[in-house]
Amino acid sequence: MSPAIDPEQLYRVLRTPDVVDPVLLVHFDGWVDAGRGARTAIRHIGNVTEAEKLAEFDTECLLDYRAHRPTLHIVNGINADIDWPVIELSAGSDSDDCDVLILSGAEPDHNWRAFVEAVLGLAKRFGVRRLVSLGAYPAAVPHTRATRLTITSPTPELVRANQAGATLDVPAGMAAAIEAAFTAAGIPSLSLWAQVPHYIAAAPYPSASLALIEGLVDAAGVRIDSGSLSEHALTIRNQLDALIAEDADHSQTIAQLERHHDEFNSDPISTEGALAISEDLGAQFERFLKAQDEAAAAEDAAEEDAVEGDSE
Repeated sequence: MSPAIDPEQLYRVLRTPDVVDPVLLVHFDGWVDAGRGARTAIRHIGNVTEAEKLAEFDTECLLDYRAHRPTLHIVNGINADIDWPVIELSAGSDSDDCDVLILSGAEPDHNWRAFVEAVLGLAKRFGVRRLVSLGAYPAAVPHTRATRLTITSPTPELVRANQAGATLDVPAGMAAAIEAAFTAAGIPSLSLWAQVPHYIAAAPYPSASLALIEGLVDAAGVRIDSGSLSEHALTIRNQLDALIAEDADHSQTIAQLERHHDEFNSDPISTEGALAISEDLGAQFERFLKAQDEAAAAEDAAEEDAVEGDSE
């Protein structure tokens, strides 16, 4: 049995801001996050709130670097730099100038209980009034409807009247462990989940990020400027519409998903048609995005060559 780890040895406080009743927002890379909805949302929140790092965790004690490998940057054959995975706590302010703390980075592999105690200790130190973790999961929903949000929490009063109830046994993430500890300590805690169309779950889906950010108002009274997310979500929507319009079978399946969405309490949808387009349409859309990225890169390179030519 390994020796107990002092939770306070797992982090280093870099500064002590004067925060008042902050909400703690949490998302860890590597946990359930269809369409990169939560990851994009937490990064957007960090940028918009101008969050600055106030504490960093000892990843040597928390991560398995074979599971969270560092990124090696190679430039013209030269190993230029290595980016190591991090776990950080940052502080910023929302649109109403209310304080927000953000816990993000790689989900720990080791010493979960000690890490939970460390996060709880920091929360008490900074007077956290509520915890909200962000996530997104694939569902049989159409992209042509507003993104649905659901809430899970150890506290029944915090769970909204979700449109579908279920009893499930699933693997727990670090966020769930933190929520349980916070609830036991008297700090209201919940997870806010966005439903992402299963056929696009492997590609970026900014509508999920936008829904999570907008959902923070009701979940925690946190208001975040959506910035360019709305425009990006509309662009993806139009691209998906164009792809689906090219295939009658895809259009028919989307119509079936729409009917089920609009009549949520009716007979369950047949999964055969819904899942049939998953790999096909998802692969098409990923190829479409890749082609766009390559075209954009080519245009940028052409512009750079033109500028260099003019300068000569």
